[in-house]
Amino acid sequence: MQSATQTASVSKKSLWAGRIISALMVLFLLFDSGLKVMKLAPAVEATARLGYPASLVFPIGIAELICLALFVIPRTSILGAILLTGYLGGATATQVRLHWFFFPVVLGVLVWGGLFLRDDRLRALLPLRSVPTSTVPG
Repeated sequence: MQSATQTASVSKKSLWAGRIISALMVLFLLFDSGLKVMKLAPAVEATARLGYPASLVFPIGIAELICLALFVIPRTSILGAILLTGYLGGATATQVRLHWFFFPVVLGVLVWGGLFLRDDRLRALLPLRSVPTSTVPG
């Protein structure tokens, strides 16, 4: 007998869509964190334009890499998504000052969307479909 929190396995289409979305997010965030960790000029200049000292570029890149590593490991992917949400929330708060905050919000939605499509545990926690209630005869 299945408990109420168990769900059917993820369909192959959902699984692959989730993997593709997650892979694109991982590649983008890996590129972004790599620029920061290597302290390349575009990352340092962009960080300075956002009002942060250049000395924070490396630690920000390391924090992003740690969150990303946790997201990539299947066992810790939900924790990684939570931490990436916090990281992207900080990016959103920074971007709000410049009146352009759409991009980090979209990244956060895609991180969670890809994970939702490929992970049964998350689907069990956040069912998007209503579960039909059994009718009790009067």
